[in-house]
Amino acid sequence: MKIIYLTDLHGAFTRLYEFFLETVADVYIISGDLIDIPFYTFDTAINYHELQSYFNALRRKMSRTGELLEDFVDSLLDNKDTAQEIKDKCYEYQQLTIRARRVMQQKYKVLENIISVKTNSQIFVLPGNYDMNLRYTALHERDLHLQWHDINGIKVAGYGGAETWSAGIPERYIIQYRAGINIPDKHNEMYTFFKAIKPDIIVTHQPAHGIHDKLSWKGPSGSPALRTYCDNNSVKLCLTGHIHEDCGFKYVEKTVYLNPSNFGEVITPKGEISEGGFFYEIYFNGREIPKIQLKKFADSKVIPIAEYVNKGKVYSEEIIDKERFEAFKTLTNYDMSLQKHPHIPEIELFLDIRNYFRRFQTKESEKRLEELENILDNITKEHGEIAFDLVGSLNMGLSSESSDIDLVLYLKLKNGCDGQCDNCPQFKEILEILSKYLKDKYPFQIIDCIDLNQVEKSIMREDYECEVTQRFVAHRAISRPVNYRIIAPIEDMLNKKPEFRRELEGTVRSFFKIFMTTTSHSTSFDKYLTRLRSIGVKIPDSINNKIKKYLEGG
Repeated sequence: MKIIYLTDLHGAFTRLYEFFLETVADVYIISGDLIDIPFYTFDTAINYHELQSYFNALRRKMSRTGELLEDFVDSLLDNKDTAQEIKDKCYEYQQLTIRARRVMQQKYKVLENIISVKTNSQIFVLPGNYDMNLRYTALHERDLHLQWHDINGIKVAGYGGAETWSAGIPERYIIQYRAGINIPDKHNEMYTFFKAIKPDIIVTHQPAHGIHDKLSWKGPSGSPALRTYCDNNSVKLCLTGHIHEDCGFKYVEKTVYLNPSNFGEVITPKGEISEGGFFYEIYFNGREIPKIQLKKFADSKVIPIAEYVNKGKVYSEEIIDKERFEAFKTLTNYDMSLQKHPHIPEIELFLDIRNYFRRFQTKESEKRLEELENILDNITKEHGEIAFDLVGSLNMGLSSESSDIDLVLYLKLKNGCDGQCDNCPQFKEILEILSKYLKDKYPFQIIDCIDLNQVEKSIMREDYECEVTQRFVAHRAISRPVNYRIIAPIEDMLNKKPEFRRELEGTVRSFFKIFMTTTSHSTSFDKYLTRLRSIGVKIPDSINNKIKKYLEGG
């Protein structure tokens, strides 16, 4: 079983949608702060926040902090001695609070529509301190707050919210956190819930005391009750968020604690933007966790950063992407600093169509992707660095049991090879190994082989005429990677030279036009459309028009 865990979405719905299209997992868990502001404009949000701050200060002045702010405002209106100026502010605050509730409900509905794209996965969400009680939203069936689920014999349970005042969110609707520091364990709602359920995996928004809970201006801010429970019970995994600046992997008292930091962009206490995009992939073998990977979703790609492998009493750490790992640990932005490269129109058109098809990804596609990942994991350990790009039906997410697999093979050819895979014993060896793994499962075809060493040298020299690099750029623009950790450093080099990449995409433009208009390509699209129609999908006119335009050469 593979679980993908991310937290602190903060309204990054577009990023999440793209993320779902690019990833495969049995279970997704999203922990807290699903939305950012309860309005559609920042001006309205700022106005509401100012009114909220005004009434909060007045509530303190009148020693009525035990009341909900909305109840306090209502009482001011009921009091005939309240000044008209204050009453006017009360009326405005009431109206904005009603609007906030409506907007929050709408945003959760949008989020549910996005989540429903992943029809082959179980997806759970947990409210954070920026969220209302999800029980009364479109997400109620996915809500983990005070709920538990048995997944392949593994109990998952959650408790949402956090012990903090969330400015700009109506107190009346925000999820109530009844697990605060001053509440004894036996009266602590979270503690008693976990004690009754005895979960293997705990999901909370607020972290445990002393683990991923340090604020630079405050120190430890985690839950003592959560830490007490995990230390004294058999908890395999504790998934948290909330504290963006104290994130990472920890293994304490046989419990793995994970905080991947924010997935959506957030404003730091210093007023800077934190780019986010981080998540964990957690692999289960029965009840054991042999491997965990820290990854990042950036520029519509999944980039491996670090891997943690179970060695019995400890987990070993392997840094895959040193630059991004350092940025993760120091809370500095990395991918925002890279200049984005707009693709040529033909590629953009193809990606639009592909992303639509991937909304209906088949179980067969997901099964094959997982198997290919496992195969490459085994091969790479024994035979060096190997990766795939997938084209055809598996790239589109529409593989059936009868589909073959079209592969682009990436190798780092050893000394003595001339850069042409066909002439290299290493290629022939890999081909034999792939045949052994795949012959009884799927028919496959290697449509191209790329020597990454040659591509790297070409990028360093900015050799525009290198045919291998041209093919690399073409495949990377439209294909789906497996074992991207091998390809990522090379593509990062390329992305640091946006003008060079843009020029190469222009060079292969004629290739794309020929490829787009071939009969076989047109037949493939007909096949994909037929598969969708067979399951009752009505293809929108906008997609039909894009496909027609694409097959006519863009």
